[in-house]
Amino acid sequence: MAVSFISETSFNLKNKLKIKAWIKALIENKGFKQGDISYIFCSDERILEVNKQFLNHDFYTDIITFDYVENEKLNGDIFISTDRVEDNSKEFKTSFEDELLRVLSHGVLHLMGYKDHNPKDEKIMREQENEAIALYKEMFA
Repeated sequence: MAVSFISETSFNLKNKLKIKAWIKALIENKGFKQGDISYIFCSDERILEVNKQFLNHDFYTDIITFDYVENEKLNGDIFISTDRVEDNSKEFKTSFEDELLRVLSHGVLHLMGYKDHNPKDEKIMREQENEAIALYKEMFA
């Protein structure tokens, strides 16, 4: 059971071991077990292609999560557009690193059953993301 990182672009994730430890802690803190989770870093064009092919959505997004959860064991493929992460970090006036942490946790939170399709769920998701980022900073301050 592992967290893996695949880059379809020139993006090179820093602090892989720290991020793996953080993801594992985040999962265990919520009472789940870590299964196989793959993060696929890609371009805007690739995530648009995935969005059209699998979800019939014709728009860019920062993340798409494919959920293969079995009981309490989290398994999934999580596509992340690093182009969107960069644009969002500028739009929301945060660092690329913090925005990346937000999106990394967002995918795992989806695997745990958190949704973000309405304002109430979005608020809960943001709170959970903020807790996850705080956990990372607490672990590696």
